[in-house]
Amino acid sequence: MHNKKIKIFVIAGEVSGDVLGAKIMHEMPSAKFIGIGGENMQAAGLQPIFPISDLAVMGLFEVLAHARTLTGRINQTVDAIIKSSPDIVLSIDSPSFAKRVIKKVRKAQGKKNSIKFYHVVAPQVWAWGEKRAKKFATIFDRLYCFFDFEVPYFTKYGLPTIPVGHPIADGLRPAAKSKDQREKRKKNITLIPGSRISEVKKLLPLLRETAECMCHQNPNVWYNFYIPVVETTAEYIRKETADWCTKPELVPAPKRYDLYKKTDVAIAASGTISAELAIMHIPTIVVYKMNSLTMFLARYMVKIKWASLVNILLNKTVYPELLGNKATAENIITEIKKLSKPDVRKKMINDLTMADKMWHKSESKTASRLIAEDINKIVK
Repeated sequence: MHNKKIKIFVIAGEVSGDVLGAKIMHEMPSAKFIGIGGENMQAAGLQPIFPISDLAVMGLFEVLAHARTLTGRINQTVDAIIKSSPDIVLSIDSPSFAKRVIKKVRKAQGKKNSIKFYHVVAPQVWAWGEKRAKKFATIFDRLYCFFDFEVPYFTKYGLPTIPVGHPIADGLRPAAKSKDQREKRKKNITLIPGSRISEVKKLLPLLRETAECMCHQNPNVWYNFYIPVVETTAEYIRKETADWCTKPELVPAPKRYDLYKKTDVAIAASGTISAELAIMHIPTIVVYKMNSLTMFLARYMVKIKWASLVNILLNKTVYPELLGNKATAENIITEIKKLSKPDVRKKMINDLTMADKMWHKSESKTASRLIAEDINKIVK
């Protein structure tokens, strides 16, 4: 692909955005990228203006607790965009941060503004209400969403919206089926507390309790526990798991897919990771804890039944979800026992297979390639 030399200021505030950002960078080797990104984008040549860990918070009250840091980073980003004068600001997820930055840039630039503002990952307006779609249309010039069903929510307000498929599906395939679980004495359990330090701090104690209870209740079964770690959480998890009596093996994020292939059951934080596991057909239990008041507000405001994407796409409970006060070691172990039954396990995998075609927009092109081609087409 021949790329026109353009300057792109990229904002990727989370690990999943960093991974996608790096893929887009590889598809646009002639473009100049500056901005915010993590280890993957840095490996692709990005010089970040500050660590993405400063943006990795979630939940209303978690955000409030970091308000001073976030405000400082917003202003720093606004100044960097105005100073560098890019052709495009490409924000990847982290919509709250991106919107606040762009509003300030637009206000500072006024009518002379020539920067285009593109966003990757549509907000879940089908869960939170269409008002967010209308607001998005006033802020961004172009939106790249993952699924066809998301397009009409935004185009009705005049925002050009292009479906590109879910980027985590690029190159992912279902894991080879393992032998009957009853024949296996050793069980590989993958514990995934998330990529944000705030959610890791909430989930790791629960995962520890679960692992220790499993070993005490089933002394005749040997469990191998694993935790995939990202740069923003690795050191914290290493320190916190040092004294576990059922010490897990920590696996670097780039090797997580090999880990998933040998996983019998995953206990995973709600989020992008559950989609990765669904695409690979890994039996999973979704768990999540957050501030109790945040949880209450979410239940009041959210318009859908489920938190995990595969359940939403299929409109049924495929992955059991243990959220808030339901996220207990006892409930997790109950679900694990269910998945030890071959018929239950087989049904879950069959259900996951039904979603396979929903993850991809193009059989021959990745989501990052479709985004890169669209940007190049517009700027030429």
